[in-house]
Amino acid sequence: MGRITRRGFVAGTAGALSGLITAGGTAAADRDGSLERAVREAAAGRPQVRARVGREAGDGTGGEFRGVWLATVVNRDWPSRAGLTAEAQHAELVAHLDRAAERRLNTVVFQVRPTADALWPSPYEPWSQWLTGVQGQDPGWDPLGTAVEEAHRRGLALHAWFNPYRVANHADPARLIASHPARVHPEWVVPYGGKLYYNPGLPEVRRFVEDAMLDAVRRYAIDGVHWDDYFYPYPVAGQSFDDDAAYARHGAGFSDRAAWRRDNIDLLVRETAARIKEIRPQVRFGISPFGVWRNAASDPRGSATTAGAQTYDDLYADTRGWVREELIDYICPQLYWNIGLAAADYAVLVPWWDEVVRGTGVELYIGEALYKAGDPAQPAAWQDPAELSRHLTLAGRYASVRGHCFFAAKEVTEDRAGAMARVVADHYADRAR
Repeated sequence: MGRITRRGFVAGTAGALSGLITAGGTAAADRDGSLERAVREAAAGRPQVRARVGREAGDGTGGEFRGVWLATVVNRDWPSRAGLTAEAQHAELVAHLDRAAERRLNTVVFQVRPTADALWPSPYEPWSQWLTGVQGQDPGWDPLGTAVEEAHRRGLALHAWFNPYRVANHADPARLIASHPARVHPEWVVPYGGKLYYNPGLPEVRRFVEDAMLDAVRRYAIDGVHWDDYFYPYPVAGQSFDDDAAYARHGAGFSDRAAWRRDNIDLLVRETAARIKEIRPQVRFGISPFGVWRNAASDPRGSATTAGAQTYDDLYADTRGWVREELIDYICPQLYWNIGLAAADYAVLVPWWDEVVRGTGVELYIGEALYKAGDPAQPAAWQDPAELSRHLTLAGRYASVRGHCFFAAKEVTEDRAGAMARVVADHYADRAR
């Protein structure tokens, strides 16, 4: 998949996304450039905002979480292109860390396993093609190890961001190197929507992806393990995810396939959490899901939205359940919509998530769509440089919100509308701990 702008991606895939968007919605590229994501929008009322009290630790050190995602898939943020020299890659990485520190952020969420590959010398998976342009080719240095050292030198936490099940942004296994686990074990792989995925329904797959991710936890002094919103893939109209054989083999005792699929993802979360604590207890485990668990029309516990996708029903990810059972240390829902949007109002979803985490030991951070600020393809609200600052002001009224994470690093640097500068001026007067 070539590198394209978000605007170009939206224009080129509007038809494919139309089935995932409610009437009147606006399509948008997903956070790392893949096809699955779209803005799902719905009407909602606004509950009264309650006073905020007692804000405490957000980054695990007694301060507010101020994060930025640094995406590597399709060279979204870093490296700027595949094939740069090791010295040039290093310089660009350090520049992103410097800018995060200058913006008074305290955490970088670094994508180190974007497509069943690795940005460190992994014994499980090949070097990422996004480094050299050739999957499996040694880039001549260790990006993850360097990122940990350089981030800590600047007073930044480094959370390693993994994608558990995505294998490739294409559907041709022959394009993977011969030694790739997906080539060695073709029975693990499901083609769907023009992409390749590991099958979450196979216990051997679950163990393998855990081992592959946890290798980084063993090797490096990372501060967190981070997943985003990719579990079972986002639905593609007219296609089905072919896990019939796995369901026949492992689905006995479940009420239906959806319940079995949710259990598969629950097991991945539970097992990974337990294994992280065994390996390096101080490492925090967080997940950044799509912002709507379920619409209220589907479940009275859901949000006052009518989103075209729901994590519980479409991705088989019970994000609310993980919080209520305290399986994770933090949750960072992607609330990539403006205040007052008729489809999925930021002012509706923040209090909903505040209520979900209340009374648990799970911290709540809000994922913010910095990439939309100043983009002419976005609704009028995003043309106002103050929109993002208003998000932080609103979220600040809720006791459970302990910080924010901004998508993404390229926009932190470019800041085309001045929205990030406005956030810093209005909310980050002091350096974060």
